[in-house]
Amino acid sequence: MRFQIREKVFSIGDKFTIKDQFGEDRYFARGKVFSLGNKLYLEDMQGNVLIYIEQKLFRLLPEYTLYKSDRPIAKVKRKFSLLRPKFEIESELGNFTVSGNYMAHEFSILKDETTVAKVSKKWFSFSDVYGLEVYYDELTEFLVALTIVIDQILYDKSNRD
Repeated sequence: MRFQIREKVFSIGDKFTIKDQFGEDRYFARGKVFSLGNKLYLEDMQGNVLIYIEQKLFRLLPEYTLYKSDRPIAKVKRKFSLLRPKFEIESELGNFTVSGNYMAHEFSILKDETTVAKVSKKWFSFSDVYGLEVYYDELTEFLVALTIVIDQILYDKSNRD
């Protein structure tokens, strides 16, 4: 299944709309306004919170925790590297890694060495727009949330080293 993740430009706080391959709204992510650190909610179209994303404060490099039903399901940390960003992902859903060329805005998400999603970011777009191709439907919500976290780590002004 394919998705388009688009960040809304003129909004207070972070807001993303997630459409499926047919152009239908599938998910919505909204940031909590006036909070210390990023706090985002991935919701279905009925407003039910599917995954809560929280940035951990007072870290040398950005770190986020993803929660489902008030339980932590993953921790995503940016690791120190000189040439290109690297991530450490601890998850109860399996061993995830991210590989690819972030400068070319193309990367893959792997679970246990198997590609579960491919992500590409549009170069000449007024707002952040990602294409997300998910190969395992049961991981869709997690992969959408993970793509948003990677965007926050790489491109959010508050996370710049």
